[in-house]
Amino acid sequence: MKTRQNKIMGLEEAVNKYVRNGSHISIGGFTINRNPMAAVYEIIRQRIKNLHLYAHSNGQGVDELIGAGCVKKIEIAYGGNGKFAATCICFRKAVQKGVIEIEDYSNYQMTLRFLAGSMGIPFLPVRSSLGTDIVKKWGFSRESRLKDPKLPDEKLITMNNPFGDWLNTAKVVLVPAINTDVTIIHVQKADKQGTGRIQGLSFADTEQAKSAKHLILTCEELIDTEEIRTSPDQNQIPFINVDAVVHVPHGAYPTACYKYYDYDPVYLNDYAGWAGNENLYKKYLEKYIYNIKTHEDLINLIGEKRLKAIKANSSTGYATDLIRS
Repeated sequence: MKTRQNKIMGLEEAVNKYVRNGSHISIGGFTINRNPMAAVYEIIRQRIKNLHLYAHSNGQGVDELIGAGCVKKIEIAYGGNGKFAATCICFRKAVQKGVIEIEDYSNYQMTLRFLAGSMGIPFLPVRSSLGTDIVKKWGFSRESRLKDPKLPDEKLITMNNPFGDWLNTAKVVLVPAINTDVTIIHVQKADKQGTGRIQGLSFADTEQAKSAKHLILTCEELIDTEEIRTSPDQNQIPFINVDAVVHVPHGAYPTACYKYYDYDPVYLNDYAGWAGNENLYKKYLEKYIYNIKTHEDLINLIGEKRLKAIKANSSTGYATDLIRS
């Protein structure tokens, strides 16, 4: 169990300490909402490779890690950037070329897999995916599973309801728990001990956070412990799960962070063009990641005008006048 000690550290230090070549990691957020992008860029900058990545329905974070060659295997329900890329571009190309191995689950199954991991149990039953190819098709061979002690021997198991058919549930699907080496979540507020507060939709982030062996929280605001304790019902991430707290304003950029800023349509439109061309993408990596030391440097490169355009309205939590095309 993690203690109440001061867990504040820099992003470079946190990634270097907890993310290794070959680590099993998960990242929070949903499509273009609250991805831990500052941490994603730091992983790429440190040239960490052969990651086994887990995500619920992520977008930009997954695509950039794959595009930079950091990912060997991925387990995911959906990878897309909404109107900017219905299916993430680098993700799609890597799968089509066989550069990465992928195993797909339904959204509900991925949530339950993280939930099982957070509960300390090996699996949970669900009816989701019965009658689909998710049950039939494996992304990882049985041989590769047996070689990796961090993987379950089976993708999932379909079985008869052991209690009989009294609820008209003849069959159920057992989905295996996920327990990552490290999970990275971006939250709106956190204190130095690691208590974290997500505002707006939490997606599957709480389950991911509690299923990880190590947890890095990046946050928009670092607030006093006494302040975060005044509304404990609003805090989803307990300090006992957290190993590192990193204060990174605009840490989800270019994705959105509810109550703080919207996604940046200019960046995401440009990114779609870069990701579709191998030479352009190499130039993108050099300009926006490798040649930049910190996320703050990236934000400064983007400039005040763009940041003002995506600033969230205090009433709605998103940028009401943003031109999204």
